[in-house]
Amino acid sequence: MKLIKTVALGFTLMAAPAFADGHATGDAAAGEDVFTKCKACHSVIGPDDDVIVKGGRNGPNLYGVHMRQAGTEEEFGSKYGDSLIEAGEAGLEWNEEEFVKYVADPRDYLREYLDDRRARSKMSYKLPKEEDARNVWAYLVSVGPEVEAEAKSE
Repeated sequence: MKLIKTVALGFTLMAAPAFADGHATGDAAAGEDVFTKCKACHSVIGPDDDVIVKGGRNGPNLYGVHMRQAGTEEEFGSKYGDSLIEAGEAGLEWNEEEFVKYVADPRDYLREYLDDRRARSKMSYKLPKEEDARNVWAYLVSVGPEVEAEAKSE
């Protein structure tokens, strides 16, 4: 069973550029490498507890992050910071542009987004290189439900 999942993931990653075109501009394969820095806090776990990346639990599961309202991943729940929840309630949904700006400096992003100099982020890690951030986004989209849905529709 593990072999089947691994092979399926491999085919998904090879097809990722075709699927990610509408949602991501980065390189998913390069993003998978960069994501090793993120997995200290974040995991990517699909439906039925299908582990794509086993990571830490200090951050929310990033499976299906594309167009998710900020601060709403159910299993992470009350661990979100107030400022991120407020940003989500104000309309922040994760897309490539917002993700890239957020991971460059989470605290500064929330301060600007909320127009509140006291806004804080629980995410202290920064990913300041735009190319790295775009690649991570492409990777997350490539292993998310958007790719699965597009693959089924073809």
